Amino acid sequence: MERILFGDNQFFGINHMSEEKARAQAMQFKDAASIMRVLDRAYDAGIKVFMCTTHDRVGEIADIVRANPERYRDFEFYPCMPYAHKYANSVGEVGMIETLRRFAPSSIVETLFTGAISAMTQDMDKLACMLVDAEMKRFAGLKTPVVFLQNVVTDLLLGLKLHKMLAVFARHVEEKYGAEAGFITMNLPMLVDALETVGVKNPIVCANINKIGFRMSGGIDAYRDLIGSGRCRAIAMSVFASGAIPPQEAIDWVCNLNGLQSIVFGASSAGNIRQSKELIDRAWGLSSTQ
Repeated sequence: MERILFGDNQFFGINHMSEEKARAQAMQFKDAASIMRVLDRAYDAGIKVFMCTTHDRVGEIADIVRANPERYRDFEFYPCMPYAHKYANSVGEVGMIETLRRFAPSSIVETLFTGAISAMTQDMDKLACMLVDAEMKRFAGLKTPVVFLQNVVTDLLLGLKLHKMLAVFARHVEEKYGAEAGFITMNLPMLVDALETVGVKNPIVCANINKIGFRMSGGIDAYRDLIGSGRCRAIAMSVFASGAIPPQEAIDWVCNLNGLQSIVFGASSAGNIRQSKELIDRAWGLSSTQ
């Protein structure tokens, strides 16, 4: 797994500290071309991984990368699914059945229309795998060595104690796509405990990890102990706490955590991309091409 990953929050109007900034970014990145310009800057700076949701616009990005294999020879996607807003918006617009028509494999819709709803709901494993397959279609032929389950689902399953479904996801992405499963969460210690109970050892997990404990459920000390234990491969997100921590201070602190595997960050300008990568490279002693 690469150590420096490029995220996508800035492209889709997500900022946990400032709604005004989020709106401005949503307007700035209103089409695939504007997003691709930033991804090109990150790629040319040596960041080869785009950790992204399955937003419809990401499908357009995937098409561009697929059409230019020489230019993007080393480009990798780490898909994060599902993109919850997509499904919620569709249900609000056209209702549940039409949403299934839009996003689910045809066999699921056929099952509904034949009246076999109870049979479908009894086979949650199969349904979950089919929905993953529907999301993965847009990445066909592209490098996707890690596939993530978004925190909206990870933490729901965690809260409902449906830990087995987390293992189902891990097994499916490994068997069908030759990929490792990743899990995004708002409670890193609780998730790793749960994954271990269903046989998912040393998992790839992504969580908010930053100096001020911003959105770190369980507290900084619990995170530090877990990351240093070697029980998981942790990816730090929100390292700048949405701008609350100065870049140098944020990077120095998080890179000092024993056992941290990777950092994912988002940026919209060439200068911020360069600065963040250089700070991480220096803190971790990485070469400029790594």
